[in-house]
Amino acid sequence: MSTLTRFSVQPLSTMTRRLADVASARREPDLVIQGARVLSTYSERFLDGREVWISGGRIAAVKPAGSYRGGSAKLYDARGGIIAPGLVDPHIHIESSMVTACAYAEAALLNGTTTIFCDSHEIGNVMDVAGVEAMLEDARQTPLSIFLTVPSTVPATTPDLETAGGDLTPDKIAALFDKWPEAVALGEKMDFVPVAMGDERSHAILAAALGRGKPVSGHVYGREFVAAYAASGVTDTHEAIDRDIADDLLEAGVWIFLRGGPPTTPWHSLPQAIKTITELGASHKRVAVCTDDRDAEDLLAFGLDWVTREAVKYGMRPEQAWAMGSLHGATRFGMEGEIGGLGGGRRADLVLLSDDLTPVSTWYGGELVVDGKKITPILDEALSKPYRYPDAAYHTVKLPKNLKLTPDLPTETVVAHTIKTELPGITLGHVTVTLEPANDWQAHFDKHDLCFVTVVERHGKSAGNVAHGLLNGFGLRQGAVASSVGHDSHNIIVAGTNAADMQVALDAIEEKQGGVCVVMDGKVTAMVPLPIAGLLSDKRVHQVADEVKALKLEWERAGCTIAYMGFNLIPLSVIPEIRITDKGLVLVPEMVISPLFEKA
Repeated sequence: MSTLTRFSVQPLSTMTRRLADVASARREPDLVIQGARVLSTYSERFLDGREVWISGGRIAAVKPAGSYRGGSAKLYDARGGIIAPGLVDPHIHIESSMVTACAYAEAALLNGTTTIFCDSHEIGNVMDVAGVEAMLEDARQTPLSIFLTVPSTVPATTPDLETAGGDLTPDKIAALFDKWPEAVALGEKMDFVPVAMGDERSHAILAAALGRGKPVSGHVYGREFVAAYAASGVTDTHEAIDRDIADDLLEAGVWIFLRGGPPTTPWHSLPQAIKTITELGASHKRVAVCTDDRDAEDLLAFGLDWVTREAVKYGMRPEQAWAMGSLHGATRFGMEGEIGGLGGGRRADLVLLSDDLTPVSTWYGGELVVDGKKITPILDEALSKPYRYPDAAYHTVKLPKNLKLTPDLPTETVVAHTIKTELPGITLGHVTVTLEPANDWQAHFDKHDLCFVTVVERHGKSAGNVAHGLLNGFGLRQGAVASSVGHDSHNIIVAGTNAADMQVALDAIEEKQGGVCVVMDGKVTAMVPLPIAGLLSDKRVHQVADEVKALKLEWERAGCTIAYMGFNLIPLSVIPEIRITDKGLVLVPEMVISPLFEKA
């Protein structure tokens, strides 16, 4: 096991006398960071001329410059830079990065993030409790503080609408809370319509958390659902997409996590939601920032530090923005006495910043893990000993042979229900088109800007469920693209212009036991293999980032109008207006299956 983990720092209860002695100059600190300006998240001020005394991986005191008179402590000269608490990400999905928790830590620490609250519902949807517990074991051996918000909505809907690999019942969720101390909250309750309608299972899951004193995280669209959602015990959400619903949620007592998505993705909602503060005058005291989803490349380029700078760009003072990125997330989960600020007794999770809030160096539990934007040997050693997932995690793609990947060509005039894939790409339009008899599918594709989309059940739980659909405006002109990361049940989604290339893509994913790929003229032109649960790579984050970069280039060459992470959302049957699962086309929020074709 790596020696650099969350457990490397002893509990405060065992260290109070030592820290009091250090703070009172009766005992030498281990480390003194000198020549610093301090960003106080408590008073939201910059304090000039300070030094930070550290002992046993915790802060003993922040003192005026020159207070340390010399001795055995290590000294670090901040050279006038800003010392701030490490960032705390209150809502992320590690699986979206397509790397393990251990690999994720490298990117997080490079970006000044020292604590994350992850919802592992993706691996839960594939492997049930075993997947969640494997990720928790991974997290325990990782040089990063990782807490779990227990997946609450696995599957995202019901077996009538999709086939998932996992089924996290209220009893299973209760058992996870009771077994794992790092299970600190219930993860995002995505089935907001059933919650608002009083669904029995949904509320039994809420009760498993609330009855144990655990907070509940949310996921909601539509102002009409806010009141019932808050009344059901949900007290945070990262899905506030505009000023008005953000304002409603704050007034209902719901924390807002402003989601900063890379500008090229459909989930950069921070610029609109932050207007509840900048235009409507709401306080930022119950507002934090989060990343939610990042692939490996974007994780390095657009970390929580970038989201914090975006908050500054859209109207917050730097001191406020950094508090929203650190103290506020800690406070939401009741950990402000441990992380999120530079008070005595807190973990020495620190970041040295340049004047524009760009992380330069990072300390994790008092250990220098990033120096001058490069990882140090102690971190490199910790990252070189990753957790090995159980063998079952490497065998989760189970496909029957001779699957029919495209629908039959209609022989009479029909109305087709198609999925409109316009940017921003989270909400997908339900568009009907009339298909008159034609000699081949290409005529329909050319006339209506269509291509095939197929979802294949991959958990081995059905007789080979395959659902056919049509994408409208996706832009694919030849070949196929495919992914085993079809949210949230993580069946395989394939889009293409012909069955042959779609089969090549499906075969490639089966061979690697998961992945995302592009196929042209019968050949795989780019692929990110994801052998762990069909979701995660077993490589270091920079290697996966390079693979993702190559995939994105081929994805664009293929003409796809929405990025592959948006493509992965096409089966997510809890977001309007129309989706496709292995059971067929799902109309949202009616939550009913629609046929692909109806008589004209």
